[in-house]
Amino acid sequence: MHTAKRSTFRKFEFLKIDVLEYQAAWDFQKLLFEKRVKNEINDLLILLEHPHTYTLGKIADKNNLLGDENYLREKNVSVFEIDRGGDITYHGPGQVVGYPIINLKEWKTDTHLYLRGLEDVVINVCKQYGLNPSRKNNLTGVWIDDRKICAIGIKVSRWVTMHGFAFNVTTDLSYFSGIIPCGIKNKFVTSLQKELGKEVDIDEVKEKILDSFKEVFDYDKYVQANESEFQDLIVEKEKGI
Repeated sequence: MHTAKRSTFRKFEFLKIDVLEYQAAWDFQKLLFEKRVKNEINDLLILLEHPHTYTLGKIADKNNLLGDENYLREKNVSVFEIDRGGDITYHGPGQVVGYPIINLKEWKTDTHLYLRGLEDVVINVCKQYGLNPSRKNNLTGVWIDDRKICAIGIKVSRWVTMHGFAFNVTTDLSYFSGIIPCGIKNKFVTSLQKELGKEVDIDEVKEKILDSFKEVFDYDKYVQANESEFQDLIVEKEKGI
């Protein structure tokens, strides 16, 4: 493991998007990844929600997708096979998805520590709501007893990160019945709202995530990204510039 020499000042930018189709978000990530590799943008954390979507990672067992074509059509669920680690998971409204596009050379070049860091971000937030979150041996993610509240799947190339975490906040958990979440049988999923037994302000949760991300990954500051600048990146991509 290599630990980067602490610079005098580190910051990340954040971008909040209400809801974005999965393919558009994936394309956006790939574009930002290349920009970060070339050092054309700062470290960035995107927080968003997706429409109903199942994603299968590189090692996913397709048998863990239980819902047939009729189920997918009736539930209006899209399915994507993608390039992150991990098995199958669900994304949907009420779930805060975090996509860090950051250069680990400026933190620690260790993917396992990075995974533990993402877990810590969500663990810290859960603790602020009075919960007792934990890890499980050999199972990536965040758990409340035997109930998974956050799934994590990443890709790291040239020490720049893609994909990230999916934190169930006010998520409709019935959609997990169409899959074997993360390929783990005999375990359950949960949400922050279900555990607390009351409504949760998802925007408040996002603010707590930003604070926790800053602390865990040793940043001095975070600032809101220039949304028009990132919209310009999408336009560039569409035009093939």
